[in-house]
Amino acid sequence: MLHVRDFFDLSATEHAALFAETTYVWEALTKIGDYIKMRLADDLPSNAETLALHPTTVLSGDIHVGEGTKIDPCVYIEGPAIIGRNCEIRHGAYLRGNVILGDGVTIGHTSELKNTVMLEGAAAPHFAYLGDSLLGARVNLGAGTKLSNLAVTSRKDPVTDRRPTVALDIDGRRVDTGLTKIGAILGDDAQTGCNCVTNPGCLIGPRTLVYALVSLAKGYYPPDQVIKLRQQTETVPRRP
Repeated sequence: MLHVRDFFDLSATEHAALFAETTYVWEALTKIGDYIKMRLADDLPSNAETLALHPTTVLSGDIHVGEGTKIDPCVYIEGPAIIGRNCEIRHGAYLRGNVILGDGVTIGHTSELKNTVMLEGAAAPHFAYLGDSLLGARVNLGAGTKLSNLAVTSRKDPVTDRRPTVALDIDGRRVDTGLTKIGAILGDDAQTGCNCVTNPGCLIGPRTLVYALVSLAKGYYPPDQVIKLRQQTETVPRRP
């Protein structure tokens, strides 16, 4: 349940090699930077300097942008990065290094990505944060979704200057990710509602839906589920 095949159909992406030689799906997060550099050197050369962009848009470093991709004014993209074909990167988006976007991905207004992969057709169209995360094909994040990657209780050890790694309790056993920062992993066709927050270390199976306003605890959530938020409201007459 924690392997790449449990989350993504890699036959539909040109970035399957990123996930090679992994035992657990999150191990791909440590490979993003090296994978991008390899592809930029081999077959996807940096071409940012050839693009006709609005003067307020900045592409810095080694970045490959696929044909048909639209990049709006006031976008900032820091390399290394690979942007697929026919993507849409909207006004004010910030991609700050080690980002891979498959074909047809949408990044919305003021959305921020860091060390993140979004496979083909995935979308974070409005006000999102994606830190150290992996999104499968056609994943859709509702407006305001935050994939947080660092626990509020995380503190650096005064001797080693390192943070503790994130461990997950799954089916009665503890699995240490070995990562000090990990956001969320959403399988193909998963979705979140508006203003959903995933806490560091959320693994959401394919086609699972998360209701709006949910603060999702770390752990594994199987495919084909609906994660619901129930709240009680009261309606009273308005006083004159």
